[in-house]
Amino acid sequence: MAVVTIGGEKKEYAVGTTYLSIAEEYQPQFDNDIILFFVNGKLCELHKKVTGDCTISFVTTKDKPGLQTYQRSATLIMLKAFYEIVGVEHIEKISVDFSIGKGFFVEPRGDFELTDELLEAVKAKMREYVEARLPIMKRNVNTDEAVELFTRHRMYDKARLFQYRRVSRVNIYSIGNFEDYFYGYMAQNTGYIRYFDLVRYEHGFVLMLPTRKDPKTVPHFDSTRKQKLFQVLKESSEWGEKLGVANVGALNEMISCGKANELILIQEALQEKKIGQIAEMIAEQRGKKFVMIAGPSSSGKTTFSHRLSIQLKALGMNPHPIGVDDYFVNRVNSPRDADGNYNYEVLECLDIKQFNEDMTNLLNGKTVEMPRYNFITGMREYKGDFLTMGEDDILVIEGIHCLNDRLSYTLPKESKFKIYISALTQLNIDEHNRIPTTDGRLIRRMVRDARTRGASAQTTIRMWPSVRKGEEDNIFPFQEEADVMFNSASVYELAVLKQYAEPILFQIPRDSEEYLEAKRLLKFLDYFLGVSSENIPQNSIVREFIGGSCFRV
Repeated sequence: MAVVTIGGEKKEYAVGTTYLSIAEEYQPQFDNDIILFFVNGKLCELHKKVTGDCTISFVTTKDKPGLQTYQRSATLIMLKAFYEIVGVEHIEKISVDFSIGKGFFVEPRGDFELTDELLEAVKAKMREYVEARLPIMKRNVNTDEAVELFTRHRMYDKARLFQYRRVSRVNIYSIGNFEDYFYGYMAQNTGYIRYFDLVRYEHGFVLMLPTRKDPKTVPHFDSTRKQKLFQVLKESSEWGEKLGVANVGALNEMISCGKANELILIQEALQEKKIGQIAEMIAEQRGKKFVMIAGPSSSGKTTFSHRLSIQLKALGMNPHPIGVDDYFVNRVNSPRDADGNYNYEVLECLDIKQFNEDMTNLLNGKTVEMPRYNFITGMREYKGDFLTMGEDDILVIEGIHCLNDRLSYTLPKESKFKIYISALTQLNIDEHNRIPTTDGRLIRRMVRDARTRGASAQTTIRMWPSVRKGEEDNIFPFQEEADVMFNSASVYELAVLKQYAEPILFQIPRDSEEYLEAKRLLKFLDYFLGVSSENIPQNSIVREFIGGSCFRV
């Protein structure tokens, strides 16, 4: 017998008891499905067995690891159903490309027509699997066998990925005879995946799944919204495919062949071209005096604003970059979230009155002393930085709230040109394992905060849920109101950020709450071959995070 501690209560179970049977015993106490376990602080799947005395806690679909497990399992079920309905011989490739409207955009290719009837058949087959509660099996194979396996299954992105894996073995998941590789754990059987939908959209479809906010409800997908965002994501994905770097395996291949520097130059040239095009749009509208740049945390807003300013200068304008962050109220006066932590994501953390007063005075030709916020001391400082606007002057303002007219309520709407910027990662790990854009931004922020703000990776991870909530509340609702969108992600950047992020992630104590996320990110970064930062241009957005920028960022 083994003593198992659950919520402070000690119970005896026979050695060999599955965690699934314990989950079934305790499930009536939870509103949402128990899908994983923590055993002595380590995440485990339900098929695992009790081997000795331990402390366990439950992970439901309302918890982040539980929701991610649900998403992966749903994707596996969808893929099996699609292959069975269409036939493997007719499918060239099915790519789970990116997140859109609370769902995942899926692009199937092959000699078949994607119709509403086909999607209904796939959904029906998925429901059939769910009702049957088919076991999701897991086996461990060596990497050479994995390469051979996925080459045979015509999943060539996975085969290429495993050629660069440092670990000698990988986990393969299967439902019946359908096998696949996924980055992370799976549900115990198909019966857990009861809530989903497939919706036709553009040249593919969206796999709609519940959110942590409501794990039992599938959100409605509004095809009339997210059009601008979708076009940017689509463009980025197409560009990655044309360049031959749509996934990590392809990126690693280019790095190993000595083409990393060429890739850096191409990526930077593409971004410069896009920034130049935006500058031309602004220059054609001389009534625009405020360029309002908004985007989620670590999107590269500051560097973008400086690079846009240079392009505007080249067109005969006189731009002035302004960071809304410099209008933070002093830290001691900052609002706090429900946990008592400073909340820098809400509009109330800014001195809106002073911002509008300064901007209105500048618009009226008055001279204003501009502030600078000291992130180390948490104080707003004035050091004689005076600004006066002339006829050809334009203010390039960046901050997470810039698309929200409440920030600039005194400024005429016709005087604003709005830009939404985000790091929309165009890479996937492989065709079925997408890289969330939030992971790329979190890694960017950890590296930058450790370098410039005296914050540890542990602190950044701890505050990230609050940051994400702030984005959901204050940024994403306004993104489609932008006049133009810009993708600040660089296809090579995770291979560079890897060298900066790994050391600070390894500093996170194993017994801390943040260690699980640190471990996940370290495993994720292990997919990438490293790239030196020495050939990254000084004006690159990546420099905002790793250092060495020619701008004051």
